[in-house]
Amino acid sequence: MGKIISISNQKGGVGKTTTAVNLAASLAAAEKRTLLIDIDPQGNACSGVGVEKDQLKNTIYNVIIGEIDIFDAVKKTDLAYLDLVPSNSHLTGAELELVSASSRERKLKTALDKVLPDYDYIIIDSPPSLGLLTVNALTAAASVIVPLQCEFYAMEGLAKIIKTIELIKESLNPDIYIEGILLTMFDRRNNLSFQVAKEVRSHFNGQVFDSVIPRNVRLSESPSHGKPVLLYDIASKGATSYLDLAKEIMGRSH
Repeated sequence: MGKIISISNQKGGVGKTTTAVNLAASLAAAEKRTLLIDIDPQGNACSGVGVEKDQLKNTIYNVIIGEIDIFDAVKKTDLAYLDLVPSNSHLTGAELELVSASSRERKLKTALDKVLPDYDYIIIDSPPSLGLLTVNALTAAASVIVPLQCEFYAMEGLAKIIKTIELIKESLNPDIYIEGILLTMFDRRNNLSFQVAKEVRSHFNGQVFDSVIPRNVRLSESPSHGKPVLLYDIASKGATSYLDLAKEIMGRSH
């Protein structure tokens, strides 16, 4: 059976989609059957793997509201071992439509249970908010990766997402755990990056990944070319850092 990992932090701009796309691509490059779920209405994970989101008929929205089976929404990507369930702006409506639905927090879990035997890893790109879509992602996941930007306000956002995970654990998903906190946008020329990293590692001893994602031009450029960074520039620091992260995750027992 595969493992479902949600990439979550209700703070925007911390590298959630970058992490979802490039971790999924790195796992696929290691020949792990990987499914990337875009559950953010912005649909940026689709762009990150070169899928044109606006013309799509079958998306995660249609799956969640029960119109189609999840198998009908799976799309191939340029990487042999990486599939995608796309999203687009229609998903914005799902939050409202789910409010009155029964078992509304479990819609994504119910859908993913069907495809779980077909994949080694399912990576969910969550929206930067704490609505029903994020709750669905956390209810479906075995574990959570929390991307954390190396900047002054990082710790504030971290406390919020950890509290959210605890609430989900109490009420909806007792087995969920934090896979790790991932330091992103690390700038070696900036003293603050080192201070934040040190503080996070001392506060959350053993819960922070060894792999650190640097600020990297190639990593920023790759989505505009519709490619994960390892297909855009495999020699870049951005690509090697996500390959390291994938190795770290694969090296752990489930």
